[in-house]
Order: sequence, then structure tokens, then C-alpha cells
Amino acid sequence: MNEIWQGRYDGDSPLYHRLFQKVIIAEDYQAIAPNDFVLHGFAVDEGVRRNKGRIGAKDAPDIIRKNMSNFPVVTPNFRLLDFGNIYCEDGNLEQSQANLAGKVSLALSSKAKSIVLGGGHEVTFAHYSGIRKAFPNQKIGVINIDAHFDNREPENHLSSSGTGFYQIAEEGEIHSLHIGIQRNSNTLKLFDDAHRLGMKYILSEGLFFENLPKIYEAINTLSEEVDILYLTICMDVFNAGIAPGVSAVAYNGIFADTPFLLFFKHILKNEKLLAMDVAEVNPKYDIANRTARLAASLVNEWFMI
Repeated sequence: MNEIWQGRYDGDSPLYHRLFQKVIIAEDYQAIAPNDFVLHGFAVDEGVRRNKGRIGAKDAPDIIRKNMSNFPVVTPNFRLLDFGNIYCEDGNLEQSQANLAGKVSLALSSKAKSIVLGGGHEVTFAHYSGIRKAFPNQKIGVINIDAHFDNREPENHLSSSGTGFYQIAEEGEIHSLHIGIQRNSNTLKLFDDAHRLGMKYILSEGLFFENLPKIYEAINTLSEEVDILYLTICMDVFNAGIAPGVSAVAYNGIFADTPFLLFFKHILKNEKLLAMDVAEVNPKYDIANRTARLAASLVNEWFMI
């Protein structure tokens, strides 16, 4: 793992520190302290395969780590513990999801903040399950930045990268806000199910500067309804020009422009935010690590708050 966390060395003073100098390769969950960032990789794309997508996302976590390594550390008392990857080598996605959920629960029970690098977007149900395991009596709100609702009904009772929010809703009342939804990426059935399940959403065409007050209001309303916030980002929400390496390319996707960064940082500043993941980076189709670099940058924005 240490060979992955490499970067430019300018010195040992805190003024020079970069992430690779501060990351702790960890195995013992007893070493976690409150407010630590705890990182897991979900090196799995069995759910993408089941969802008939382009496989390859299982190779993303380590590549995202490499692209995180050189970012500067800008906050005092920063600690990042990396507990390695969860794999799915036998096709048993449900067991891999349960494995991640158990590890996330351990981290959150120690009052840390959870970060997961996917992998396919089947990571959503796994990450959510870990949060729920740690906080069984709390209301969990999910912000999903994604072109898709991911609320498909499982086929033959098998989960996939597209079933996460259906599974969450099956377990009780859902509290979710989906930002960046594309009309041409979701059938009428998926829109209908989103309305039936109470999934709130903002279409991608609504993500412009003048609409920021309404976006903030939607985020704040969700936050006020829940005890904990979890942010999940599917990289296929972004335009193919800046995120070509995904399972489902969006040629009319959104950009990481000023309006996006303003509402994104508004989410990151919320004190209820305890968990975040990025999903669907597919290195097999990436160009010059554009998608992996963007995913790494989004995670790093949380470190800088």
C-alpha cells in the first residue's frame, strides 16, 4: 500500500505536508480517534456487471489513491487512516457489501468520518448499511450526486449498481436528495418509483448559478429532517469531457464548475456529514486519469473544510 501513496517530498515541516506523508496504513480499528478520516476501497464491480454496464471500476480505488497522494494538507490535526480494499473475487456481491458495512460501522462507532473509494455504485447500499449499523436509531439522509436514480427493483432478488436506493427504501422511510438527475438516463418507471418512494431530486438542467438558492434550500431541508448525512457521488454525472472513464458515459453531463463547487462545498460544510464515497470510476476507459483525478479532488475538498 505504501508504494501507492507516493508524492513530491518538500520537507517534514507541516507547511510542506502532502497526503502521502500523513496517511496511516492501518489494520487495527482500535487505533481510530474521533474526527479521523477512515478510508476503505471497495474494489468491486460485480454490481455493474449485473446491471449490464461496462466493468472495470473494481480497479479504481488504488488509482484514485495515487491521484490523492500529492494534495497538500491544509488543516491542523489532520489524520487519514487507510484500511485497504474490500474485494469480490467469487461473485458474492452481497457478502462484499456486508464486509464493507461492518468495517464502516467500526469506523463510525469510533466517531470517525467514513470515506469509501469505489468501485461500482453498488457501494451505496453497503456504505449506507454500515452507517445504519453504527447508528440504528438515527435518521440517515442521503445526498446522491448522480445522473441516475439507482432505484431499480432487484432482478431475482440480486442487488446491482442500479438497485441501491430501492434497497434502502425497502428497509423503511427513505430520506434522499438526488442532484444531477438526467431525463435521458431514467425511464418513466424510474421517475414514477422515485415519486412513489419519496425520493427528492434536482434535474441536471437546474444546476446553474441563479438556481443556487433553491439548491441550498433543498439540501438544508433534507439536513433538517435527519440526524446524519451521507454523500455519494457517481462519476457518470459529469460530462464525458472531464469524466470519460466511467461505466455509463454522459455526453451532456454536468461540469465541476463554480455553481457545482459552491453547492458541493455547502454539503461538505454540514456538521451532520459523516460519510462520503465516489463511485463508477473506470480506469479501463479513462483518459490521462481525468476521471480518477476528479474523483480524488472531490474527496480532497472534504479534507480542506
